[in-house]
Amino acid sequence: MHATDAPTVYLSAWARTVQVTTADMDRALYDDRALIKQLAMRRTLFVFPRDLIPFVLPSAAARVAASEHTRMARDIERAGVASSGKAWIDEARDGVTAALSKSSGALSAAELRRAVPLIDVTVPSTAGETWSAPQVLTLLGAEGTIVRGPSSGRFPTARPLWTLPARWLGSPVAPMGTADGYRELVRRWLHAFGPGTEDDIVWWLGATKAAVRLAIHQLDAVEVSLDGGASGWVLPGDLDVVDEVAPWTALLPPLDPTVMGWKERAFYLGPHGRQLFDTRGNAGTTAWADGRIVGSWIQDREAVVHVRLLEPVSPDVREALNAQASRLTAWLDGVQSPTGYRSPAMRAQEREWEHKL
Repeated sequence: MHATDAPTVYLSAWARTVQVTTADMDRALYDDRALIKQLAMRRTLFVFPRDLIPFVLPSAAARVAASEHTRMARDIERAGVASSGKAWIDEARDGVTAALSKSSGALSAAELRRAVPLIDVTVPSTAGETWSAPQVLTLLGAEGTIVRGPSSGRFPTARPLWTLPARWLGSPVAPMGTADGYRELVRRWLHAFGPGTEDDIVWWLGATKAAVRLAIHQLDAVEVSLDGGASGWVLPGDLDVVDEVAPWTALLPPLDPTVMGWKERAFYLGPHGRQLFDTRGNAGTTAWADGRIVGSWIQDREAVVHVRLLEPVSPDVREALNAQASRLTAWLDGVQSPTGYRSPAMRAQEREWEHKL
C-alpha cells in the first residue's frame, strides 16, 4: 500500500476489510511489525508485508537508491560541500549508523542531525531546489542501511523515527538476488492487478523493460488479449473465467494502490482523469462503482464525509455511495484525515461546500 500520505495506509486497509481499526493498523506497523515502510518503486514510500522486504531491497529499492546516490553526490560536489560526493555520503552513512548503534532507541531526523553534524547541511540541487539531512536519511533508508521504525505520532499523522534494520526486525535482512526480487514483485503485481501490460508493470516498478521481461518469462506468465486489442499478462494459474461480480462501491484515499496501479487507466478513469490527479500525477480521493471511478469525496469541518459525483449514476449506486460515506464517517469518529494531495475534483468540492456554508 502507498504510504507517502500518512492516512492512506489506514484508509486503504479500511476500504478492503470489514472490521479493521486504526489500533489494528498501529499494532501491525509498530508492535507486531508485520508491515514495514520502505521507499521503493518510483521513489515512493510503500508499506510492504514483512516477508517481501528481502525481495524489495535488491530490486526496486536498490534502483531508487542508486539514482539518489548519483544525484546527491553530484549536488555535493557542485555545491562545494566536499570534493568527493561519494566519500561524503560514505562518511554520512558511517556517522548515522554509529549514532543509531549507540542510541538505546530509535531517533528522529532532528536528533540524528544533532548527533551527526556532517549531515546538518543545506545543499542546492540542479533542479533549483535544496535538500538537507532528511534526504540523507531517505537515501540510507532506500539502501536498507536504516529503516523507518516506530512513530511518535498516530493516525492520521506519521512522525517516523529511524533505527537499524536488525534492531527493528530482530535480525539482519538477507536480500535476494536482483532478478529474484523483481520476479517476486511482478508475481505479486500480476496476482493483485493482472491482467496488465508490459508498460503497466514497467511504470509501476520504475524498472527497465529488460527486468520486467525476464520476470514475466521466469514466471511463465501467459499472454492474453485485452479490450481494445492490446496484449496483457496473467499468472499461469489465473486463466479461469471470472464469475459475474455483484454490484459494489468503494471510497478510496489519495494515492490508493488501486488508483495508482496501472499506467494505462482509461478503463477505470473514463473521461475524469484530469479531475482526479494533481499536476504531478498524484491521485486524490476517489469514489468507485463497479470497477470505475465516478466521483471523489471530502470531509467537512465536522469530519463528515461527502461524495461528489462526476457523472450520473443510478439511485442504487448513489444510495450505496452515501452508505459508504456514512460508514467512513463513523469509522473516522471525528478525526480529520488531512492530505497534501488534493485533486481538482476535491478542490471544486471544497469550494462548493464553503459556498453552501
